[in-house]
Amino acid sequence: MTVPIAATSFHGSYAPDDVTFLLQPLSAQHTHTVDDLLEKERLIQSGERHYSEMITPEQPPTAAYLALFHAAVEAYTQRMARDLMHLARRIRAERPGPLTLVSLARAGTPIGILLRRVLREAFGIDVSHYCISIIRDRGLDTHALQHILASHSPASLAFVDGWTAKGTILGELQRRLRAFEASEGVHLPAELFVLSDLAGVAQACGSTQDYLIPSALLNASVSGLVSRSILNEHVGASQFHGCLFYADWQAHDQSRWFVEQVSAALRRNGPAWSCEPLPVIDRGAAALRARDLMAALAHRHAGLDPQLVKPGLGEATRALLRRVPHLLILRDPASVEVRHLVQLATERGVPIEIDPSLALHAVAIIRSLSDG
Repeated sequence: MTVPIAATSFHGSYAPDDVTFLLQPLSAQHTHTVDDLLEKERLIQSGERHYSEMITPEQPPTAAYLALFHAAVEAYTQRMARDLMHLARRIRAERPGPLTLVSLARAGTPIGILLRRVLREAFGIDVSHYCISIIRDRGLDTHALQHILASHSPASLAFVDGWTAKGTILGELQRRLRAFEASEGVHLPAELFVLSDLAGVAQACGSTQDYLIPSALLNASVSGLVSRSILNEHVGASQFHGCLFYADWQAHDQSRWFVEQVSAALRRNGPAWSCEPLPVIDRGAAALRARDLMAALAHRHAGLDPQLVKPGLGEATRALLRRVPHLLILRDPASVEVRHLVQLATERGVPIEIDPSLALHAVAIIRSLSDG
């Protein structure tokens, strides 16, 4: 079930003051639905359709998988909350002036909501928070940007995402912002702020470590019941990018509950965390680790397309939820951080390879058309 809603007042299932989605909820007849993941993969890799033009309907998580999500929230909320405080402090150091948070749909959405709360409650700064679409090879939603700039200064914009893996989205963001500046004459800060910067490319981050950010485990049910963004022929140039809104999923929705769990940890510990020395972030080491990992995988898997490699817990999870993986590589299959990956791989018949020398907890490799 999808419900059309006025885009400028669209908050998904979140509280209205947490986020404004600059996305256009589409009706079912205005989306290209592909139920078969193998067919979807064929269409993407053959170039017949861009991934943003079609969508595979999501399903609510099973009880067993939801239990893994709740276990992850219990185990990693404290770490996530502390990194959020560190990230907020770094953002204020980088941006002492007016601030407008612009999260990238949809992994950035809960991070943007929580950052807004930290900035308000710990720093006394009330900032606006929007969520907009960015699509690899198709770009940033410039209509959404123009909507934001009608009310906020260009220099105030701070783009937020959940994590980096290879730096692909940052590259897309920077290219599109340069093109926006050339066409509109408006300079926007081409910087990205993330919770976990595995690629070593973000302007600031909470950590460069590959740990389990619980919101990575679920799709719409932890993202305001909003699907990933859609850009097809039904979306006009003067309209926001599209999405599906799973309005009948309220019974399965974890979105508000999740941000409240992290917010509670921030309220309990925020005063202490706001005074402690910030940990040293070595972006160069993270970038080198990412390059070495890709080089090692290319050496071991001849002809490997880098676009089919999904490094880190967040990207590996997304691949197992939405794509057709050929292989899941784990550093330690007994680690609690990969239990959900083991379950997903087992359910979908994805082979698991163990590599104790792996630089990250997990890497997923998408099945190539050449695999047959």
